[in-house]
Amino acid sequence: MAKSRASYSTIQIVLHWLVAALVLFQLFFGESMQAVVDAKDGGGEISATDQILGSAHYWIGLIILVLVSLRLAARRIFGAPVPPRSGHEWTQMAARISHWLFYALLVLTPIAGLLAFHVGDPWGDIHKFNKPAFIFLIVIHGLAALYHQFWLKDGTLRRMILPMH
Repeated sequence: MAKSRASYSTIQIVLHWLVAALVLFQLFFGESMQAVVDAKDGGGEISATDQILGSAHYWIGLIILVLVSLRLAARRIFGAPVPPRSGHEWTQMAARISHWLFYALLVLTPIAGLLAFHVGDPWGDIHKFNKPAFIFLIVIHGLAALYHQFWLKDGTLRRMILPMH
């Protein structure tokens, strides 16, 4: 495993923001996949919009799975910055737990989605449960980043925006 660094590498930063954008797309437009599945199961018609967005949801889920695999490989190769010593010890533990929960969701959600589409229940229910889990983690993650940036002023947010040269 690579040693810790002061900042994330350019590839890690690009992968972070690309995955973040794709996850937000999935959260906002993923409901069309439910319309596709319902029509498939019930023999109903699918609107052109739902068909396009449902297909996009499927393929973007696969892309997220690939990108997260690359992100995990990049973390292994390049390491991760040493966590700041600011804040309380419990916040540092919460940060570690939330990051690994993100990775787990980013891997397991697309897999559950694939199983839901190709096999059926209970995978669809598991896949749907992950949406509120993602929203919760995203809100906590965003608030924590803002807390570090504007309250603690420890440069945590900067490490995921600018690579160290």
